[in-house]
Amino acid sequence: MPNIEEKSLVVSEIKEKFQQSSGVVLADYRGLTVAQVTQLRTQLRQAGVEYRVLKNTLVRRAAQEVGVEGLETYLEGPTALAFSKDPVAPAKILLDFVKVNKLKTFKVKAGVLEGKVIGPDGVKDLADLPSREVLLAMVLRGMQAPLAGMVNVLQGPIRKMGYALEEVRKLKEAQ
Repeated sequence: MPNIEEKSLVVSEIKEKFQQSSGVVLADYRGLTVAQVTQLRTQLRQAGVEYRVLKNTLVRRAAQEVGVEGLETYLEGPTALAFSKDPVAPAKILLDFVKVNKLKTFKVKAGVLEGKVIGPDGVKDLADLPSREVLLAMVLRGMQAPLAGMVNVLQGPIRKMGYALEEVRKLKEAQ
C-alpha cells in the first residue's frame, strides 16, 4: 500500500497532466483483452495521447485541486484516463477503437475539455468533429472564396478590354 507521500506525488502528477492537457477522456476499460489494450495504447501514443489507469480517489483529489468540478460522478468503477494537448484526439481514437473492435463493455464515461467536464454525449460530439487540419482548411477556404471573387471582378474589365481589342483586330483583318 503506497504511503501518503507517494499518493501526494501521484496527485501532483495528475494535476500537472490536467493542467497541460486540453482534452481528457475518462473510460471504463473493462472487457478489453491484453492485445486490445496494447493496440489501443499504441494508437494513442502515436497521436501523442497519454493513457493511464489511475485510482479514482487520486483523480478526484487532483481534479478538485485544479478546479475541475463535476467529475466526481463519473469516477466510479475502473477508470482509465487519456490526456492530450489536442482536445479531439483522445475522444476520436477511443470511440473509433470501440467502433472498429465492436466492443460492448468498453465505455467512455466523460471528458474534460479546457477544464470543463462534458458527459459521454459531449465526448461523442467532440469525436465527430473534423480534425484540426480539416477545420483549418475549411476556415482558409472560407477566407479565400471572397478573395477569389474579388480577383474575378477586378479581372472583368481587363478581360472585356481584351475581347474588344480582339474584335478590333478581326475588323481590321476583314478590311
